[in-house]
Amino acid sequence: MPQATTEQPRPPASRQLKAHNKSLIRRLGKQWDVQLMVIPGIILVFIFSYLPMYGVLTGFMDYNLFTGANIWENPWVGFKHFVAFFNAPEFERLIRNTIIISLLKFFIGFPAPIILALMLNEVRHMMFKRVIQTITYLPHFLSWVIVAGLTMAMLSTENGSVNMILQQVGAIDEPINFLSLKQYFWSILVSVNVWKEIGFASIVYLAAIASVDPHLYEAADIDGASKFKQIYLITLPSIIPVVVIFMILAIGNLLNAGFEDILLLAANPVLRPVSDVIDTYVYRVGLGTHRYSYAIAIGLFKAIISIGMLTMANYLARRSGNSLW
Repeated sequence: MPQATTEQPRPPASRQLKAHNKSLIRRLGKQWDVQLMVIPGIILVFIFSYLPMYGVLTGFMDYNLFTGANIWENPWVGFKHFVAFFNAPEFERLIRNTIIISLLKFFIGFPAPIILALMLNEVRHMMFKRVIQTITYLPHFLSWVIVAGLTMAMLSTENGSVNMILQQVGAIDEPINFLSLKQYFWSILVSVNVWKEIGFASIVYLAAIASVDPHLYEAADIDGASKFKQIYLITLPSIIPVVVIFMILAIGNLLNAGFEDILLLAANPVLRPVSDVIDTYVYRVGLGTHRYSYAIAIGLFKAIISIGMLTMANYLARRSGNSLW
């Protein structure tokens, strides 16, 4: 005799979908005033961010700005410009420089503001802490033109402070023209980037640290935990979600090695073998010689790779319970 079961049969999938849609519409109806406030933002994003994206189609055309023809009247050429970029003699050099500079900025520039935030959090003299914060924030508000000018002045062979100090301590006998030697360029570029952005980037981490429950530190003090143990066991785990989110965004931008900083600091053509990255190549060859379709194809290639890396980083981060979506 078959046994009686208490399990209720599940409704069909179509009925579940209808119920879900009704519930969604009901919830949206209850929040109609909040949804109404979102609509202007959606319209602005659509007009200024999504509508201009039809321009990427010119990467598949032989687009000429000066013919006056409608964009749709230009001849379609398929993947011609992508193939031209992959076969360009500079391709390997561009990819190598872009990846190396991006990785250097990531591995040095990403943890630097976290370390600064942890150090500032331990400063108990408020006036000293505010002075340090102001000094470290200030470079973020300077344009790259000013920062590059300061860097060139400091590294100058004529009265440059770096050369003068090195000569005073006996490290060098003659002034070195740092910005004309390839072996120094990556370290100069990364150092200047860290100096410019470390203070501003640390704001978010300081805000995350400020939200940590102070009772945890009091309990750790009672248990005899040192400051390093408190940072390792309390502060760092508390800001991990913020760190992971910024890490995902940084990985998505790994192919953005820089533009203004490299263009200004690597003004000397001798540095091109180590300074030429995708963005500067697009500016010099694509836009400088009016090869717009070629430049757009390269930009589209970089964007697709970046989206793939961002998605992969988000997928890996989701396993730890912290992700963007």
